[in-house]
Amino acid sequence: QANYFFTEKTERRRRNFQKLIEMVSIEQVDSPATGKTSTAAAAAEAAPSGYVSDGYETASDTELNGTENGSNRESENTINMASSSSDGDLLKEKTQEQQPEVNQEQLNEKALAQANDAKVEGNALFKDGLYEEALSKYELALQVAADIPSSTEIRSICHANRAACFTKLGKHEETIKECTKALELNPTYIKALVRRAEAHEKLEHFEEAITDMTKILELEPSHDQARRTVMRLKPLADEKREKMKEEMIGKLKEMGNSILGRFGMSVDNFKTVKDPNTGSYSVQFQK
Repeated sequence: QANYFFTEKTERRRRNFQKLIEMVSIEQVDSPATGKTSTAAAAAEAAPSGYVSDGYETASDTELNGTENGSNRESENTINMASSSSDGDLLKEKTQEQQPEVNQEQLNEKALAQANDAKVEGNALFKDGLYEEALSKYELALQVAADIPSSTEIRSICHANRAACFTKLGKHEETIKECTKALELNPTYIKALVRRAEAHEKLEHFEEAITDMTKILELEPSHDQARRTVMRLKPLADEKREKMKEEMIGKLKEMGNSILGRFGMSVDNFKTVKDPNTGSYSVQFQK
C-alpha cells in the first residue's frame, strides 16, 4: 500500500509539474554566472532520495501552491465571466420583451397615417361627385384603423362621411345606419346627428328626427337649424300620429266586422258613451 500511495502521489506531482512546465518555458534557465539554478535543476535536487527521474520533474510545494492559487483565480474569473454573460442575457431578454411594444406602437401610427390618407382621398372623390368610389376609400380607412384604440375619432368621421355619400345616393336607411355607428363611437357628434335626423325626415320618421334635433339643442342650444327643424316637424309628427290612429281603428273595425258578421252584426252596432260624472266610457248596443 505504501508503494501504491507513493506511486500515485508521485504521478500526481508529475502531472502538476508538467502543467508548470507548460506555463514556464524551460528556456528561461539562469546562466551559471548568476549562481542561480534552473527550475528543472531545483526540482531535481528536491527529488526524493532513490527516486529516478523519468524525464518529468515535480514542482515544489511553493510552486504547486502558486499553481493552485492561479487555478483558483482562473476559476473565479470564469465564474465572473459566466455571471456577466448571464446578466447580459437577462438584459437582452428584457429588451426583447419590450421591443414588441415599441414595434406595435409604430405599426399603429403607420396604420393611422394610412387610414388618414384613405380618408383624404375619399373626401376628394366626394367633392368630385364620385360617391361610390368615395365609399370604398372610407371603408378602406375603417379597415386599416380597425382595433386601434386611438382610431376612434377617424373611424367616427369615416362613418359620418359614408352617411353623407348614402344621402347623395338616396339610400337613407344606409345613412341612418352609418350615422348610428358614428354616434356609437362619438355620442356628441353633432354632424352625425344632423344627417341622421335629415334621413329620418326623408323617410317620414318625424318623431325620430325630432329626437335627434332635440339632442343637438341639448349639446348646442344656439343651433338654429335644429330649433327650426323641431318647430317644423312637430305638426307633421302630430298629423302622422292621428293618421296612424285612424288606420289602426280602421283595421280593428275590419277585424271586428269579420267576426260580428257571422252573427248579422257589425261594429257600427256598438257605440261608446261617456259618463259626464265620472268621465269613463261605456259601450252600448244599437240595432
